[in-house]
This record gives sequence, C-alpha cells and structure tokens, in this order.
Amino acid sequence: MEKISVAVRFRPPKSSADPDVDSSSFSGGGAGGNREWRIDDTRISLLHRAVPVPGTSFAFDHVFDDTATNGRIYGLLVRSLIRAAVDGFNGTAFAYGQTSSGKTFTMNGSSADPGIIPLAIRDIFDTAAEAADREFLIRVSYMEIYNEEINDLLTLGSEKLPIHESLERGVYVSGLREEIVNNAEQVLELLHRGEENRHFGETNMNVRSSRSHTIFRMVIESSAKDQVNSGDAIRVSILNLVDLAGSERIAKTGADGVRLKEGKHINKSLMILGNVINKLSENGKQRGHIPYRDSKLTRILQSALGGNAKTSIICTAAPEEIHIEETRGTLQFASRAKCVSNCAQVNEILTDAALLKRQKLEIEELRQKLQGSHSEVLEQLILKQRNDMHKFELERDRLAMELQEERRLRETLEHQLTEQQKMLENHDNIGLSAEQFTDSIQLDSLKTPDSKRTPDGFVASRSRYSNDVEFSPIPENLGAVADEDLWMQLNKGCITDLDMLEMTPGFKCPPSLPKDTTAVAPLKEPIDVRCQRLEKDCISDRQQLEDSKASCAVLEKERNLLIEENSSLRQELSRSKQEANHLVSEKEELLKELETERYKMEQLKQDIRIFSQSFSQRQGQLTSLYTKSKAIVENCKASQVALP
Repeated sequence: MEKISVAVRFRPPKSSADPDVDSSSFSGGGAGGNREWRIDDTRISLLHRAVPVPGTSFAFDHVFDDTATNGRIYGLLVRSLIRAAVDGFNGTAFAYGQTSSGKTFTMNGSSADPGIIPLAIRDIFDTAAEAADREFLIRVSYMEIYNEEINDLLTLGSEKLPIHESLERGVYVSGLREEIVNNAEQVLELLHRGEENRHFGETNMNVRSSRSHTIFRMVIESSAKDQVNSGDAIRVSILNLVDLAGSERIAKTGADGVRLKEGKHINKSLMILGNVINKLSENGKQRGHIPYRDSKLTRILQSALGGNAKTSIICTAAPEEIHIEETRGTLQFASRAKCVSNCAQVNEILTDAALLKRQKLEIEELRQKLQGSHSEVLEQLILKQRNDMHKFELERDRLAMELQEERRLRETLEHQLTEQQKMLENHDNIGLSAEQFTDSIQLDSLKTPDSKRTPDGFVASRSRYSNDVEFSPIPENLGAVADEDLWMQLNKGCITDLDMLEMTPGFKCPPSLPKDTTAVAPLKEPIDVRCQRLEKDCISDRQQLEDSKASCAVLEKERNLLIEENSSLRQELSRSKQEANHLVSEKEELLKELETERYKMEQLKQDIRIFSQSFSQRQGQLTSLYTKSKAIVENCKASQVALP
C-alpha cells in the first residue's frame, strides 16, 4: 500500500490593477487584511493578527510558495511518477483548486516556464531512450468532460462518448481516438491542437477560465527487444495528466446563462470527487459505498483513487484574504486525500515464455530459501530415499537369486526322487533263489569244505548280506594268505584246519543286473528295513519338494509383482518422454508462430506509423482549413455588421 502524494502551491497575489481581474469582485479584501496564511516548511497555518487560528494548521508532503517554478514542482512531485509509468506502473497527476488559482498554469505552463504535462512528455521519451534493452510503443489521447459529457479533443465532432468497462481494459472511453507517437514534438503538437478545441470562457475572476476537465492520457507499452530469448512480459501502463476546472462561487464569478450551467456541472463533479476522497480516507470498517459512478470524472479516475496506480495531487490556492474560505476548503480536501492509500503494481501481459521463465525463477528462489533454512534436513531425506531405493533394488536381486536357487533345488529333488523310486523297483525285483542256478553241482560248490568243528559252523548265510550271488562276506582287502585271527573271527572262535580249505569251485551264473552307480556302500540291514527307510526318505523328500514348491510360488508372485512394477515404471517413463517430445514440438511451433506474429506486428506498426503520419497531416490541414473558414465567416459577419 502506498499513500497518495499531496502538495500545495500558492500562486502570487493579484492586485486590483491586474487586467485579468475585475476589481469589483474584491471589495472588502486586500493585502492589508487581518488574516493571512503562513508557510513553514511543509506546514500551512492561518494567522489572525499574527496569532494562529485553532484547527487551521495543515501538513503535506510539499508546500510551494509563490516563488516556486513548474520545473521544481515537477522534479519533487511528478518525476518519480513518470519513471514508474515507464517501468509499468499506472500513474495519475492532477491539479485541484478553486478557479483562478493557477491549475492550468501548473499543468500546461508557458513558453518560459513549461508545465507538468510538457515536462512529463519529454521525460517519458528521454527515459524510454535510456532503456536500451526494451522497445516502446506509446499512444496518446486527449479528452474533456464538459457539462458531464465526454468530448474527444483530437477529433472534431466526436462528442458524447460513452464509458465502458471490461476485464481486460478496465474502465475506458469508447470511441476515443488514440494517436501513435514517436517523439515529444509530435505529442506537443497534438496537445496544442487539443487545447484549441477545449472550452474556455470569461468570468469576473478569470479572463480565460477553463470550463471543462481535461485528461491527457498516455498508454506506454514496452517489451524486451529479444523477446524470444529473454522471456520477459509485455508491460502496459496508463499515465493520466489531469487539469481540473476550478470550483467557483457565482457571487464572485458573476456567471449567468451558459457560464452558470457550466459552473453547476463543474461544482457537482468536484463535490463528488470530494465525497469519493472522504470515503476513501475513512477507516475500512466505517467506509461505506464509494460513489465512483456518480460522476464521469471519478469513474474515469477510479483506478487512480484507491486503486492500482501511483497518484500525485497538486492543490493550488490563492493567498488573498477574500479567498480564505475557498483556500481552507482546498486544504481540507488535500488533507483528506493524503490519507488515501493505493495499491500500485506492475501491469504485465505474460506470454508462455515469460510465464515459464518466471516460474523457473520462483523455483530457483524457493530452492535457495530451502537450502538456506532446511538444506541439511532435505539432504538427509534425499539420502534416505536413495538408500531405501538401493535396498529395494538389492532385495529384488536377492529374491531373484533365491528364486533361481529354489528352482535348481526343486529340479535336484525331483531327480533324486526319481532315482530312489527306480532303486525301490530294482530291490523289489532282485532276490536269490535256487532257480537262478543251472544244476545242483553249482549249489554244492558253494558250500565250505568240512572242518573239525560241526559242519556249516564257519560259513555264514549269504542271504543276510546280499542278494547278489557274487557277493562274499569276506572283506575286499583280504590278501592271498589268511591269518589265524581272521579265521577265528569268521568261525566264532572255532579252530579250523587251514590245510583242509579249498577254493570254491567255479559255477555258471546268469549275468547279474547292472550295478547301481549310486550305491554307496554295502547295506547291513535287511531289504525290508531298507525299503521302509527309503520310503521314509521319499516321504521326507516329497515334503521338502512341496515346501520348495510353495516357497517357489511365493517367489514367483513377488517376481511377477516386481515385473509389473517395472513395466508400469517403463510405461510412465515412455509416457513422460512422449509428453516431453510433444512439449518440445509445441514449443517449436509456438516459437515459429511468435516469429511470424512479430514480423506481422512490425509490418503493422510500420503501416500504422505511415497511416498516422498521413492522417495527422490531413487532420492538421482540415483543422487549419476549418480555422481559416471560421475566421473568414467571422470577418464576413463583422463586415456585414459594419455596413450601414
């Protein structure tokens, strides 16, 4: 929020001998009166016989006495406003005061002391020329509010223009002519043409009194010269330079007829302006409806009064004692206006490139702020997320390896189960019987020769050891000579005559079954016990196989979930790549369209400049022709009146 800047200017006192003043209107007042205004730096006080009058002391931002020039007032009050307007802020400067207090002189000035409007025009072009990285497009318009009707001062016959409002343009005057200008001289020429069409009149207080409010408006558009690379927004600002007609009392001005009607409309619009200032200066809770729409002046200046604009007010006052009451009213208006706050901001039209650049800058600023305040916490969070992701990947690899190991183990168990089933079938089919031998001689040859002890006492039963007829209970490492201890062990302590032993005679035997390569060592338990043990082993292996299958199924599910997550991530990645490619292509197309539009805009600007120059020349010719014809008609009328 920003307060309105308010300054007060006292014009030099007028004497009764002044040719612009009717001496009859100053009866009862003079320089030697008892009351006078005293200026003390930025404070104004009313004195009665050198004694301050209570309740008549006012303080403002600036107070100028009768020695101040327009250049000094412009430098202290308006120059910063003009610079802000070039930078994209809306701005308004207007003069307020009673009639014949110096408002028009303050705004327009003279050839020796240019006013605020000419100084502002030159300052705008000088400031724009200093901005080498931006290009400007400036449009001007000039209007007057005469008897609550809006007239275009740059176009003859364009009167009673309506006021409209839209979201894009805000409050604007429909049908108002805008001229594109390139230099200050062109603007000053248009200003001079508009002043010729303005309504002036003569009263008892002023020979050339303004009978209308005028608003000189400049629309300043600027953009970066390298718009594509810079991505800067287009700035659009509106500068209003207002010269208000002065409030007047009929008893002093002596107005009647047309002048009386003009005075009524002027006083009414200024009264509504005062009411708007009063409402805006009140506290927010007590503030009621603000009557902007009650007057066309306040309607047009709505953004400048408590809105999106920087505003400066120059209140002009007359120092004579006869105008003390009017001056007091002006100072009260200025004091209330000083309490009004505006909310000015840069007016920008954001393109896609500008919006993208601005968002990048905001992201970078937020990133810097976060790094400055919570950088360590953020780094820890990022590190934790990375560690979690790494753990997830390791867990996924571990599950994949376990799945492969379970598959290999399942295949091994299935192979072992198949081999054990084959072994069971072989054991069921294998056995020793007498039918395997061809004759009884072979059976007899298997018997051990008689010993000194009871027959058959030393040979053990073969069926207890193996079903294979070629298998022998004698150890495999037995040499060619057997000692007595071995024989004692085999014959259970029975002494046998070793000389009586003979080798077992050979016999014919059917070929035995293929040897099982998986057999580990000769089994000492019976076949039935071994079969039961093998069945138990098979049951245990089947149980392990079922457990392995269950764990394998769980791992398969986890693997499928991981595969689905991986596929979804790949789909999202491909979708993001497609969107990125699409955005890149759209960006390229937009850049091409932007280049085309810029070229068209440059061509259009050139055409508009040529057309405006030719139109201005034509308009100037018509205006001069109209002036000449008007002078000829007046001369003719004068000559007719002069004839007897």
